[in-house]
Amino acid sequence: MEKLFIGREEEIRILTKAYEHSEARFVAIFGRRRVGKTYLIRKVFDDKVAFYMTGLSGVTAKQQIFNFHTALLRQGGNFATVPKNWFSAFQNLIDFLESSHKAKKVVFLDELPWLASKKSDFLSALEHFWNSWASARADILLVVCGSSASWMVNELIKNKGGLHNRVTDRIRLEPFSLRETEAFLRARNPHIDRYSIVQLYMAMGGIPYYLDAVSEQESAMQNIERICFSRNGILREEFTFLLQSLFSKAEHHIAILTALATKNMGLTRNQLVEASKLHNSGRLTLMLAELEESGFVQSYMPFGKNKRDMLYRLSDFYTAFYFKFIRNATILDENNWLNALESGRYNAWKGFAFEQVCLSHIRQIKRALGIQGVVTQSAAWQSTEAGAQIDLLIDRKDRVINIFEIKFSENTYTITQSYAAQLAQKIAIFKETTQTKKSVLLTMITPFGVQTNAYASAMLQFNWTMDILFE
Repeated sequence: MEKLFIGREEEIRILTKAYEHSEARFVAIFGRRRVGKTYLIRKVFDDKVAFYMTGLSGVTAKQQIFNFHTALLRQGGNFATVPKNWFSAFQNLIDFLESSHKAKKVVFLDELPWLASKKSDFLSALEHFWNSWASARADILLVVCGSSASWMVNELIKNKGGLHNRVTDRIRLEPFSLRETEAFLRARNPHIDRYSIVQLYMAMGGIPYYLDAVSEQESAMQNIERICFSRNGILREEFTFLLQSLFSKAEHHIAILTALATKNMGLTRNQLVEASKLHNSGRLTLMLAELEESGFVQSYMPFGKNKRDMLYRLSDFYTAFYFKFIRNATILDENNWLNALESGRYNAWKGFAFEQVCLSHIRQIKRALGIQGVVTQSAAWQSTEAGAQIDLLIDRKDRVINIFEIKFSENTYTITQSYAAQLAQKIAIFKETTQTKKSVLLTMITPFGVQTNAYASAMLQFNWTMDILFE
C-alpha cells in the first residue's frame, strides 16, 4: 500500500518557494532514515525532476560514478564512456541539463554522505558544479538529501571550504507528531482509537515507513508483535541495519546506545564512559553529536544544574523498544510481545515510553497551557539525597513552574491517599531543594484522565488526557 502524503506543510512551503525563486537555490534535507525525505521530494516535484540519483552504501568511488553515469543514461543522457572522476561526471550532468527543455530543472541527489565517500573528490566536484555553473542560472534547483544528519550539518551546511554558505535552504525532517500519525493511520482505518495510536507510537515513534506496515485488521498489540518480532517483521533486524548504514564504525555508536538503554533518565558523560567502556575523548564528543543530530539521543540540562551535569538519554522510540524487548527475543518463540504484556518489564517500559511521548510533544503541552508566547525551559529534576524525581517541568519567565506527573494507565487513573502524600512530599522537596520563589503548579497527564476525588481536587491544577498531545 502506498504511503499517504500527510502533513509536512512547512517543508512543502519551503520547497515550493525554492522552486519558484528567480535565482538558483541549493536545498539540503536531512533527518533520520525512514522518515520520508525521498518520498517528500518525489511528491512535491514529481515530473519536475530533471535528474535523480541516489548514493550506494559501502561501495567505491568508481562504483558510485558508474551509478551516476547509468542514472544519466536512464534519464535520457547520451554519453558513451563512463567518467573517470567526479569532475567529468558533473560535466556530463551539465551537458545533460543544458539540453533539457524543462523550464526549471530540479537536480536531486539522494544519500549524499554515501556519494561523498572518503578519498573521493565528490565534494570538490559538487562545489565546482555549483559555484562555476549552477549558481549563476535561474533555472536550477539543486536538492540534496542525507540520512546521516551529522554529516549533512558538519560537512555540507557548515562546510569551511568552497561550499561555505552555499546552501540556501535547509530542512530537518522530523518524525510525525501524534496528530500526523493519527491522520496517517485513520486514512486507512477510520476506527482506530487514540489509545491504540499512542501504543504504536510508544514502540515505533512517528516514522512513516514503520507506520506504513500497520494493518487495519489487527490490534495495536498484534501489529507490534508482527512488525517487531515475527521472522519477517520489518523491525526485527532494523536496528543493526539502521546504525551500520549511518556510521562507519557503528559498534561504538551501538555501545553508547546500549549504555543509555540502562537508565531511563539518562547518563552523564562520565557515567556513559564507564558504562560503554569507551574513551573520554573528542571522538566520544563527535559520536554523541552524530547520534543527537540523527535523532537517537537527546542531551538536556537537569533543572538547577550546569553544563558539567549534562545528561544524555535515548530519544528514539524504536531504539528504546529494541533494547527493552526485541534484542533478546527469539524467533523460535511465538507471541514474544503478547506474552510479555503482563510482565513487570512491560509495566516499567510503558510508563517510561509514555513519558517519552509527552517529552516529544512539549509544543502541544505548552499550547494546552496557553503559554506559546512565554519564554520557557523544559527540564527534568531529581534529588539524589531525598530520592525525589520529576520527569518533566516547564520553568516559565512569568514566575510559574509547571510540574508534570505522567502516568500510563488503561483506565481512568485514581489518586489514592498514599499517592497524594507522595506527590505533596515530592513538591515540598523540590521547593526546599531549589529554593524557588515561583508558583509551582501540578498537572497530571494520563491516557484517560484522573478520577475526580478529594485528593485529585486538592493536588491538581490541571488534569489532562492524552488528547492534548494530539492537538
